[in-house]
Amino acid sequence: MLRPLRALIIGSPGSGKGTLSARLVQHAPAMRTLSAGDVLRAHIRNGTEIGREAEGVVKRGGLMPDRVMMGVLSAELEGMGAETPWLLDGFPRTIGQARLLDEKLATLRQPLQLVINLDVPEEVVLSRILDRWLHPASGRVYNMSFNPPKRAGFDDETGEPLEQRPDDNAEAFAQRLKAFHREMAPLLEYYRDQRDAPKGERPAYVSLRGEESDVIWPKMWDVVRQYRLQ
Repeated sequence: MLRPLRALIIGSPGSGKGTLSARLVQHAPAMRTLSAGDVLRAHIRNGTEIGREAEGVVKRGGLMPDRVMMGVLSAELEGMGAETPWLLDGFPRTIGQARLLDEKLATLRQPLQLVINLDVPEEVVLSRILDRWLHPASGRVYNMSFNPPKRAGFDDETGEPLEQRPDDNAEAFAQRLKAFHREMAPLLEYYRDQRDAPKGERPAYVSLRGEESDVIWPKMWDVVRQYRLQ
């Protein structure tokens, strides 16, 4: 009997994680996608203690402490239950976070099954970022080339103005990409290796390359439908 899918999706900013996650839910409505960024934004909007801390960290361009992030996501994972298939986006970002996640999933008896790495050329990612606008309150992202809002400059659902991130420019994004690859290289190696994981609990690792989400999607679907999605 197939176990519900428990997966991570990893990729640089602008690689299409959100687009592909949304498409997966369209094809498998029982799937839950859990975005670490969305969870933090919800805490910031609600003015929780974690939200106030996160707001300050985000303004400084830093990262939340590993154990704080794990605590936030633990509650979300527990709330979904053992029979819900899920895809986690934006966490872990470090090997320390990966180990904390492994520990949590072990206590839940829900080991990670799949790690999906999106391998998108940097020049493609850069062009997407320069054309990207977002709705700050919800995290909804639009691209003026292939996913524009119905009314230019305004969110489809709320009608509120869209914004560009201050660092969505070529120079700043080049630095973000360098930082991302510096952080992700050891993490990807951790998941590619996994020799210390108990037999039968080593997640499969796949790297999907393409310049467009429409190219990557069929490859991703071929991989994930080997697992239980309902």
